[in-house]
Amino acid sequence: MLQFYAGLLILAFIVTMVLMVPFINLMFKLKFVQGKETEEIRKGASANFYKVRQMHADKAGNLLTGGGIPIILVVVLIFAGVYWVWGKNAPVSYFPLWPELAVLFFTFISFGLLGLYDDIIKVFKFKKTGFFGLRMRHKFIIQWVLALISAAILYWGLGINFVNIPFWGVVPLGGAYFAVAAFLIVGFTNAFDITDGLDGLSSGLLMICLMAFWTISVANLDQVMGTMISLWLGALMAFLYFNIWPARIMLGNAGGLAFGATLAVLGLLSGKIIALMVIGSVFLIEGVSSLLQLFSKMFMKKRIFPIAPIHHWMQLLGWEEPKIVARAWVLGLVAALFGVWMAVL
Repeated sequence: MLQFYAGLLILAFIVTMVLMVPFINLMFKLKFVQGKETEEIRKGASANFYKVRQMHADKAGNLLTGGGIPIILVVVLIFAGVYWVWGKNAPVSYFPLWPELAVLFFTFISFGLLGLYDDIIKVFKFKKTGFFGLRMRHKFIIQWVLALISAAILYWGLGINFVNIPFWGVVPLGGAYFAVAAFLIVGFTNAFDITDGLDGLSSGLLMICLMAFWTISVANLDQVMGTMISLWLGALMAFLYFNIWPARIMLGNAGGLAFGATLAVLGLLSGKIIALMVIGSVFLIEGVSSLLQLFSKMFMKKRIFPIAPIHHWMQLLGWEEPKIVARAWVLGLVAALFGVWMAVL
């Protein structure tokens, strides 16, 4: 089976590499680039915010976004082709085939579409009026709706209602699992999206996380998850070639929302929620730093950090962007190894 997975990874890598150059050219023609700050962003901004913006001044208006789109397309289309080839020889899994496919690809595609819609509004500067203007609270509401649907498939479609706690064992959660699953999906969605702020940071960390869950899927004999991760890894590696410093293209919200949510679903499918939090701990640290900063400004009327998320704080301390990313990868690798060890306990 490992040969099969390796073949899928290489196939996805080659297809994505071939597609990326024309895709980048297309995005350039469409001027699908990260814009400069708007008046809405300027309001209430701190001096540290402008210091960081100055560090990224050469990117504003020049760095392409939407890099998650070809990854999503490659993974979905090749997986559909693989399943068609399988035919009646259904892959091995603990779960019924269709509900497992449903939760993976509903999450992957629906959060990707939400992110793409948000990208289009930001890039082309459409007015954020009404519900479909996708202000922050509107986007948050839709995230919860999508997360609850994914949690419903996990709970009723796959019968997952437990968490496996290392050194303790399986703990049934009953109906509470529904809320826990949705909370984790929304949490990882936003934590991942927040982390996508430096060249290669989020995509490199995700590659490490996927390798960890690839190992877990092989141990669990879950071929559906293993196939999904193989394709995702191959496409992501090709994207990372264009995303490392100095990046030519970023994931954008299309990739940021889809990948964070689906990473959480991988952890929920494996039943290893604690391992998920360890493996994705760098994402959580980034997300929590922004959340604490937001709460402190709302309720205490002051900032507890000079700037958030934490990777921007590192920049203010004088760390160069490649150094921050490389050290985050090292921390992510150690966390992933520890998480895999916890998953097999």
